[in-house]
Amino acid sequence: MAKPVAGVLGSFVHIDAATEAIRALRAEGRTGLTVYTAAANHEVEEALGITSSPVRLFTLIGGLTGCAAGFGMTLWMSVDWPLLVGGKPIASVPPYVVLAFELTILIGALSTVAGTLILSLLKPTTGLAYDPSFSDDRIGIFVPVGPEQAGSVERLLKTAGAVEVRRED
Repeated sequence: MAKPVAGVLGSFVHIDAATEAIRALRAEGRTGLTVYTAAANHEVEEALGITSSPVRLFTLIGGLTGCAAGFGMTLWMSVDWPLLVGGKPIASVPPYVVLAFELTILIGALSTVAGTLILSLLKPTTGLAYDPSFSDDRIGIFVPVGPEQAGSVERLLKTAGAVEVRRED
């Protein structure tokens, strides 16, 4: 079992109140915020300063690799085992577009899944406070702070509109 992380956990019902709290915490210079929502929300991402997901890079690299592999494999096989059919060129590109497209989609999708798993495993979430209501209808914000700063964070979250605030030691 992982050692619990000390901090303050706030629970919000309204997205506006949660984004206001996130902006206020970031304005104070608080880092390491963990936000729990039942579904992805653009307002929360904007408040956290998240511009884009790094998973996109995995997808792009996987798609380009799949496309290159599709064309490379088919052209290499055509040159390695040449068959003359009706006087057509041995290494003609148009028939190989279908295979290149399929490998682009396949390897791009597999790279997306791999990127999601890799990036999820890189961010440790064990020991962080959590409430099951965050998977249903509430938004949770966990702020890792020491006991000496917990009071000011509690006041900030309550002022922003948190319906429940609790310390986690």
